[in-house]
Amino acid sequence: MSTLEFNHQLLSLRQQLYYFALGLTKDRENAQDLVQESILRAITFRDKFRDNTNFKAWVYTIVKNTFINGHRRNKRTRVIMDSVEREREQVSRVQTPASVEANVKRSEIERSLERLDEAFRTPFLMHFEGYKYHEIAEHMGIPIGTVKSRIHQARQRLQESLTDNHVQN
Repeated sequence: MSTLEFNHQLLSLRQQLYYFALGLTKDRENAQDLVQESILRAITFRDKFRDNTNFKAWVYTIVKNTFINGHRRNKRTRVIMDSVEREREQVSRVQTPASVEANVKRSEIERSLERLDEAFRTPFLMHFEGYKYHEIAEHMGIPIGTVKSRIHQARQRLQESLTDNHVQN
């Protein structure tokens, strides 16, 4: 097929390709963009077309694949942008100076933690830092049930201590 014939057949399908693209994108502007990009790809990869094969099916496949690739690219971009936005929110929270009230609460919690007996404070802090019960048990050389009990008791004692401090203030 000559270049002139190829271009003529390609342009004669333009309206049909637009309706096909509209069915895929559900948006007129996106459909026009898809058709334009697909025609450009067809021209670019003209050498991949084999004579005596279905030209229309070849071009429709280009439109469909261009749509799918664009959809995947947009999906990856959204995932990346969502990740960037979450990171930005986290950074802004970290960089936001703590209020006086937050600093007072933090110091109250730290004082209450310091007053806890070491047998309760250590497993509580390790659990808070992300250690699993069995890791804490191995580290401290005590049974897992004891670890769970001490963490539970530490929570209760902290809660009572903080409630007492709040009532006194």
